[in-house]
This record gives sequence, structure tokens and C-alpha cells, in this order.
Amino acid sequence: MRTGAEILVRQLAIHGADTVYCVPGESYIAALDALRGARDSIRLVVCRQEGGAANMAEAYGKLTGRPGICFVTRGPGATNASIGVHTAFQDSTPMLLLIGQIARGHRGREAFQEVDYRAMFAPLAKWATEVDDPARLPELVSRAFTTAVSGRPGPVVLALPEDMLAERSEIADADPYRTVQAHPGVEQLAATRELLAGASRPLVIVGGGGWTEQASRDILAFAEASNLPTGASFRCQDYVDNHSRVYVGDFGLAIEPKLAARIREADVVLAVGARLGEATTSGYTLLDVPRPRQRLVHVHPGVEELGRVYQPDVAVNSGLPEFAAAASALAPVDGSRWAAWAEAARADYLESLRHRPQPGELDLGDVLAYLRERLPSDAILANGAGNFSTWCHRYYQFRRYRTQLGPTSGAMGYGVPAAVAAGLLHPERIVVCFSGDGDFLMNGQELATAVQYSAGIVVLVINNGMYGTIRMHQERSFPGRPYGSDLVNPDFAALARSFGAHGEVVERTMEFAPAFERALAAGGPALLELRVDPEAITPKATLSEIRAAAGGGTGR
Repeated sequence: MRTGAEILVRQLAIHGADTVYCVPGESYIAALDALRGARDSIRLVVCRQEGGAANMAEAYGKLTGRPGICFVTRGPGATNASIGVHTAFQDSTPMLLLIGQIARGHRGREAFQEVDYRAMFAPLAKWATEVDDPARLPELVSRAFTTAVSGRPGPVVLALPEDMLAERSEIADADPYRTVQAHPGVEQLAATRELLAGASRPLVIVGGGGWTEQASRDILAFAEASNLPTGASFRCQDYVDNHSRVYVGDFGLAIEPKLAARIREADVVLAVGARLGEATTSGYTLLDVPRPRQRLVHVHPGVEELGRVYQPDVAVNSGLPEFAAAASALAPVDGSRWAAWAEAARADYLESLRHRPQPGELDLGDVLAYLRERLPSDAILANGAGNFSTWCHRYYQFRRYRTQLGPTSGAMGYGVPAAVAAGLLHPERIVVCFSGDGDFLMNGQELATAVQYSAGIVVLVINNGMYGTIRMHQERSFPGRPYGSDLVNPDFAALARSFGAHGEVVERTMEFAPAFERALAAGGPALLELRVDPEAITPKATLSEIRAAAGGGTGR
């Protein structure tokens, strides 16, 4: 006889859980006690806000390919955590959110902090349910893990009534879950190769969730063997080595115009894992809907995604490691037919790494050029959302799989908790977080978590005194009429020191390198506040240039 909480925690251990992120709550206090009993095998990371805890679990799922696990309390705890669930859904990341719930006998009365989680998370998760009987925990937890990792990976939500967790039951444990993925068919592989063999201007786009390091190597071997120009979808730049001769850039927000033109001119597009969503297709303009001008091969682990927006010539429902392994075993096609096309695409990408000088004394382009040369290939870069992240995406070169942690959902506040999760999971590696000033203060409190668990991360706060992305759009649509986008900020370096982290302010480019080295040597969490000129709003245009192009004046 065991309590529901003991049964639950035993299932987590059986399914390979080694870390749980949480903000404690009385609604699952029995589970906390059971986790205490399992503390030798499952590490509990206590966070400062449920959004931070959920983002850490999501980042863990990205880094490991196993479901990241987050415990939160009912009501406000669950609603705070929903941002991480949405990110996991849009980023195709395996994740398990466990919510303490009101007692079963109180349901339907709008009891204290009562929420119907099946309804709340229906559009945000692959599956959401409530566990009424502790005897069903082995069954439902096994299903949760299997659902999270099979097909298109994603988040699963289990609500756990507090009286169910305290109730005793006698039930056998489940076996460890197994991942279920489709494999490409022989005919589909042959059709894919035939289309590529007849191409003159082929292009490969990799992205989505469900990859592995081996799959990354396999797809690159496949592309290099046939000299196929290969790019990455939004915030998936680490899926292939950016130093490879076939890598041509990322299909993300603010795509390089030459790369956008290249996908329009392509005659065959092979999309492996990428959903071909709004960010990757520049608002569904790079490929015609529903029938692209280009011949399209679409490979995706979720069968529901094939034909959802675009009608492919060849639709391949397959796990990405399974497809990449099969593709790497195919006989190469003759890439000499498009050698000039491939070389030009690569040259355009290399040229895009050269940044134009930025206004002000601190140039983010120079900062990224330094980091590009300084950081080892296994360094992990995390970021939240905002214009500041454009410099990281455009000017850094990723060389190994899962060294980039960024929310394709565009969620602000992601970078710091993601970096904390990375620093705890890989203490032997350098972890750098890019945050904007507005972005940082959405989950910057997790710097306290970094200090508590000695996560040696370096946070770069890009401070321009405003919500930069919003200001940019305001100047484009309503030039000279900014409103609601100015920020009055704290001294971020002093704030970091108050947490117990190393903190410095950097105001000039020449100060960055020595400050960064001091941050690395600090022996714990560190934060550098980079004070940049507000005019440096994008790598390609200043605030005044955007305003002038929209017909506005030159004053702020």
C-alpha cells in the first residue's frame, strides 16, 4: 500500500526522471514529501516563479530529448506555468506539467483556486487530464511520457487532486516508456531522391522538435554528400554545423533578403522537421499556399502537420532520427549541377556575418564577433524574445546540436530560466544568456535560483531603455508617435550583486572582452549589463532610419 504521491514519484523514477523543477504549493505537498524520499535519484530545483520553472523544464526537454518535469500548484501556479507549456507546444518539446488540484469532492463549486485544466490546456498541450484514482497513476503517467515523446513531441498536463495524492492504493508499477516513431517508406525515400536528382536549385530546411545529436550528424552527412544547400528554421540554427560548406543561413524573423530570394527561386525544397510556420516562411509568403511553386518534400513526425498548410509532392511521416539515418544511407545525387548555386548561397551567408558599425560606443556586432571566436563549440547560448536576439541569431555560428536555446513561440522571459536549466544540466560547459532589459525583468528573479544551485551562467542584459521590438513597429506604423514602450530600469549589475551574483556594467566595446573573462572566472552566476544606444534597434537599420523610411521626423 502506497499513497498516490508515492506511486506518482515512483513512476517518474521508472521513466528516467532525474530532475524536477517546481515552485512548492500546498496542493501537492504529499508529492513534495515523496520527492524528499527520492532525493538521491531525483533532483528538486526550487524556482521563484512558475513561469521560470516551466521554462526550465522546457529547456531540459530541448537539451535531453526527454520530458522536462515541472510541478506547480493549482490556479495561479498553473496559469503562471502555462507560458512554458505554450512554448513547449510551439517548439515541439517533450514536457510534463504536474498540477496540484483541489480535492475531488470540492469540484464544481468554484472552490479556492479551482480551474478545469482539461479545458484550460486543451489548445496548449498534446493531452491534458485529471487523475481521480491513485491506482491509475502507473497507467496515466506512462501514457503521459509516451505521448510527450511520440510523433511530434510536446507537453502533457496532469492535474493531481490533493486528496488523491494522499489516498492509499495497492497497484503494480509500469515499465519504462518507449518512444514510438514512424519510419520513412522505401517509396518515399526513392521519390525524394528522384526529385533532388532532377533539381537545378535545391534547398534543404531543417527544424522542428524530436532531433538527436546523431540525427544532426546524419542529415549533415546527407546534405554534404550531395552538396545540398541547407538552412535552418527559426531558432533551430544549431541543427547543423554552421561551419559546414553547405550551411546557408536561417529562415527566421528578419531573414536575409538574398536567402529569402533563394527559397523563392528554388525548384525543390526538402523540409525536414520544420512545420513551415509563419516565422520560417516570412508570414507564409516564401511558399505559395496551399500549392507551392517549388516541388516540396515535407518530412514531419506528426502526420497531422503534413498537408496542414502546404500540399507537398512527397509527404513523409517519419521520426527525424529515422529519416536522417535513412537519408544518409542513400546514394548521393550529383551535386555538380547546382555547384554554383550552392557556392553562391554559402558566400551570401558568410557575407551576412559581417556587421555594419552600430551607433553608440558599444557595438553588439563586435560583441558577437568576439563571442564567435572566443566560445568553444559546446557553449550553450540561450535567449528570450526581443530585437536584441537578432544579433545573436545573425552573427553567432552554432557548431553543435543543442547549443541554442530560444523560444520559437517568441516568449519573453525565456532566456534566464533556460540558461539556469542548461547550467545545472551541463556544469562543465559555458552557458551564456542574452536578455533584453524588458525581457530580463520578466523572469530575472530566477537569478536567485542560479545562485542557490551554483549554476555558473553568464547573463548579458542588453539595456536600451525600451521594449525595442514594439518601438520598432511603432516607428514603422506610427512614425514619431511612440507610446508605452519606454522603460525606467534598475542598475542591473547592482541587482545581480544583490542576489549574490557577479555584476558589472559595460558601456564601451573595448570593455566587453575583459569583463566577459571576469564573468567566466567568477565561479558562479554573473551578469553583464550592456548599455547600448537606443538608435541601435536592428543590425540593418537605426531607429531614425526606420522612422524616416516611414515618413516621420528624425527626433525621438
